[in-house]
Amino acid sequence: MKAAVVGLGLFGRSLAVNLARAGSEVIAIDSSADLVEDIREEVAVAVRLDATDEKELRAQGVHEVDVLVASIGDNFESNQLLVLLAKKLGIPRVIARAPSSEHARILRLIGADEVIMPEEEAAKESAQRLIRPSLKGYFALIEGFSMAEAEAPASFHGKNLIELNLRQKYRVTIVAVKRKTPDGSREMLYPVPAPTDRIEAGDLVILIGADEDLQRLLEKELP
Repeated sequence: MKAAVVGLGLFGRSLAVNLARAGSEVIAIDSSADLVEDIREEVAVAVRLDATDEKELRAQGVHEVDVLVASIGDNFESNQLLVLLAKKLGIPRVIARAPSSEHARILRLIGADEVIMPEEEAAKESAQRLIRPSLKGYFALIEGFSMAEAEAPASFHGKNLIELNLRQKYRVTIVAVKRKTPDGSREMLYPVPAPTDRIEAGDLVILIGADEDLQRLLEKELP
């Protein structure tokens, strides 16, 4: 995948670096020379330019990327203009970072394919984990659907997926199980467990479902 990340604040920089480490060809863009220089060794291309200038974007090949992330955090008007330019350039997927739900609504109206609000999502995850210590992670996938990672509750121990019947009871699916090796030295991931696979004490289960369905399961099953 070829991606452009525009705006190299804490969120943009972290996203660009992680995309590059995952094998994506990343063009990292910012108006700050210091921020561009700081990421230069981590990505395929790091360039200082005005991301609201269509000619400059084309000169760097931004019109050829598969996805563009608009993350200009200190200038919402520039972020809006970038989204409009990205759609004009024909970029297949345009993702925009929004500081608030009001800004998110505006970005969707002008054509953003997806809007992310990192601060709000981090706050939701933190709240979930404070309320339920056995919850290890809670991540939004798309609007209305999330993934949760949690310690398998006692009610799961010794039961297989058929016996748990989570799809019927909660409309939630276990998509993977994490389990430590017998000597406890490392953790193994078992993706797409079979219906007859049993959950053991100490397992971490990774669940996917609609937000309201996950909440019902978490409230009933997790301490």
